[in-house]
Amino acid sequence: MWTLIKPRDGVLWLWQAGLLAALLAFWHLMTAPGLMSPFMFDNDTQAAFFFGEPLKVAVRVWAWFVTDADIYQHLGVTLAETLMAFVVGAGLGLGGGLWLALAPMASAIAEPYIKAMNAMPRIILAPIFSVWFGLGMGSKVALGVTLVFFIVFFNVYQGVKEVSPVVLANARMLGADARQLLRHVYLPSATSWVFSSLHTSVGLAFVGAVVGEYLGSSQGVGYLILQAEGSFDINTVMAGIVVLTLFALVLDSLVGRVEKRLMKWQPKSGETEKL
Repeated sequence: MWTLIKPRDGVLWLWQAGLLAALLAFWHLMTAPGLMSPFMFDNDTQAAFFFGEPLKVAVRVWAWFVTDADIYQHLGVTLAETLMAFVVGAGLGLGGGLWLALAPMASAIAEPYIKAMNAMPRIILAPIFSVWFGLGMGSKVALGVTLVFFIVFFNVYQGVKEVSPVVLANARMLGADARQLLRHVYLPSATSWVFSSLHTSVGLAFVGAVVGEYLGSSQGVGYLILQAEGSFDINTVMAGIVVLTLFALVLDSLVGRVEKRLMKWQPKSGETEKL
């Protein structure tokens, strides 16, 4: 039986940095004139036209943040839309998941409708939200909420449903009322499910904001990417993708910090194996 040993943090960072460096080197070799592109495309410039050039992407990002410093307003709008969609969607998903998991009658009635709404490709709601809420931040937040809500809802619902009946019976024998069961049994049981869904929801909140900006806006990182696509400026498009990815990772790391703080009671995998 194979046993996989996780490397130490310092070694792990080296492996991750090495993989990133290898990917950037491959990207540079593939798009740089006169190197690998003649073997893959008809001429030297075609690869760079489709994939951009990492050095020019870095120059574009540097200009956005330092030289021209003209991205901050657009980035602020996108981040505000993303954070509002993330917080509202996660809050509604948490509350709805808890309520239906603890209310069998309501769950049985609402189940087919929730499944139908979840099966709907929610991106198609973006034009409707634009009509309802206008081309401002409201339509982008509404789209992001619909993407985040169902991820959190189903994870919370499943987490509460999978509470051990033995734990519930023991808590009731000790005299726990409904409020104490919610606080000390149901919520701790669903916490790992909640944070798993939150990590997934970070990217979806950005998707809602950027797709909404694509369909109609005059500001935001999605707007910058759309303008660059219109002029076939692939380097600016890639720069926008890089910026959005980095800030999504920052938001995900913040969620991870909160998770570590609230999940201190949970033993780590290595400690579990020792036990």
